[in-house]
Amino acid sequence: MAAEELFIGLMSGTSLDGVDGVLADFSGGRIAVKSYATAQFPVALRAELLALNTPGDNELHRAALAGNGLARAYAGVVAQLLADSGTDAGAITAIGAHGQTVRHRPLEFDEVGYTLQINNPSLLAELSGIDVVADFRSRDLAAGGQGAPLVPAFHRALFGRPDETVAVLNIGGISNLSLLPATNRPAGAPTVLGFDCGPGNALMDHWCQAHQGQPFDRGGQWAASGKVLPGLLAQLLADPYFARTPPKSTGRDLFNPDWLAAQLGTAAMAPEDVQATLAELTAHACAADLKSYGKDSKLLIVCGGGALNDHLLARMRALLPGVTVAASTDHGLPPLQVEAAAFAWLARATVRREPGNLASVTGARGARVLGAIYPA
Repeated sequence: MAAEELFIGLMSGTSLDGVDGVLADFSGGRIAVKSYATAQFPVALRAELLALNTPGDNELHRAALAGNGLARAYAGVVAQLLADSGTDAGAITAIGAHGQTVRHRPLEFDEVGYTLQINNPSLLAELSGIDVVADFRSRDLAAGGQGAPLVPAFHRALFGRPDETVAVLNIGGISNLSLLPATNRPAGAPTVLGFDCGPGNALMDHWCQAHQGQPFDRGGQWAASGKVLPGLLAQLLADPYFARTPPKSTGRDLFNPDWLAAQLGTAAMAPEDVQATLAELTAHACAADLKSYGKDSKLLIVCGGGALNDHLLARMRALLPGVTVAASTDHGLPPLQVEAAAFAWLARATVRREPGNLASVTGARGARVLGAIYPA
């Protein structure tokens, strides 16, 4: 039996619902999750991280303190993973800590742009006693890429099949699609493709919080109680982002409450109908991209928090006849563990000095080693 090769992956995504963490063993060329832990953000920290997505006063000071708070939240999840698995910190090679994206403007302004993840990996290394890998996206931007999505390389390793194309849809705050050609494809066949489809849960969560006082629409039950407003749906889908061709990526810089308020205007609409329409926006955008770029895929594996939205998955199935739409649980990992595991995998690649990006996905000038290492 191969000796354990242990890494921790931490992810706090655009849904801003908290931290997911996994302790993963990569020995023998496989991935096995030994423990999983999650923690909600403290209310004040979540509010500050959300506020920092838009310009405001004294941002540098506030962002620095929010990074400290995030590192402490990360350290709590790390401690839980170690306790649950009975693992000593010294046995972990490194932690992959993504940080909290608050701005994502690739290729803008000066042909490089920037992506900003709030974090304090030095503090996390100090608190945990484990090496930390962070800042995964900026190297890809420096090479002319979008810096996102980064998970398709991991999706290929976890979900790829030798004889068929598989599509993987991660629905967090933003939705992103990975198209994985058969791994034994002949030379010259299509390579892996991946990009952000548009909003995932971010707009639905915002609308549910505003009108139901709940952080998310559990199972999509509220959306299912409303009716889709065709005129509003068409207006939302008219945003130029949906017509852009890959490589492309987006975030709360575009799909945020101000964007939604501008789309809604002053027209009187039942809140549940708006929620139904927002769910349809996510489903429609993702389904349309699969039809455009993954026509030969008959399996769509869904992960992220959106995989727990029964109404959303039902709409995806209705829009994709002939495609099996299934949560990732039956195909390797439960939905809430996939992205955290991806950053454990990316941390391993950094430590091994192996590329973590796919130029066919991000548009970078080539493969690059991602991330910076902060020693314990």
